[in-house]
Amino acid sequence: MHPRIGEVLSYLDTQHRALAETVGAVPPARQMQRPTADCWSVADVLGHLAVVEELITGVLRTRIAAAREKGVGPELETSPIVPTVDIDRVVDRTRRITAAPEWLGPAETDGATAWARLESAHAALREVISAADGLSLCNVGARNPLLGPLNAYQWVVFMGAHEARHTAQIREIAAALEEAARTTGVTPA
Repeated sequence: MHPRIGEVLSYLDTQHRALAETVGAVPPARQMQRPTADCWSVADVLGHLAVVEELITGVLRTRIAAAREKGVGPELETSPIVPTVDIDRVVDRTRRITAAPEWLGPAETDGATAWARLESAHAALREVISAADGLSLCNVGARNPLLGPLNAYQWVVFMGAHEARHTAQIREIAAALEEAARTTGVTPA
């Protein structure tokens, strides 16, 4: 495996494991609860992550296939990719980012269904990038609405950072639900 593929997949998987641990700490019965009417539930966040990961995987699949057809060359560079992405900008929860268009927002589903969909999307993204091992993915990319132009490697890092951002959001949701339970005297399920 090319070092750049290994690097970006390792970063993605590390963030995905942190997300899984955080989601696992929220009881399934509480994953559809919203702390307030204008906040997402854990299931909403997972649904959003799944939709975005499916979308980006589709874009990368299409762009990589087009690059193959055009004869994209082999990857000759080995310098690190993760430092080239403004991860802090993505994970900064003090800056509100609205999911637009609207269909990127919460999905009406339970946590287990949303998690299964996200797991499938995560596996598909890994498969698309792994299948492109050896290709110059710096020459394959698309524009990111937050960060501007990203190459395929950077998109994988972005997806990991996106999961990290929402891992922090799920921690916030869990804390708000716990606080509400303490205030009302209702024990979380």
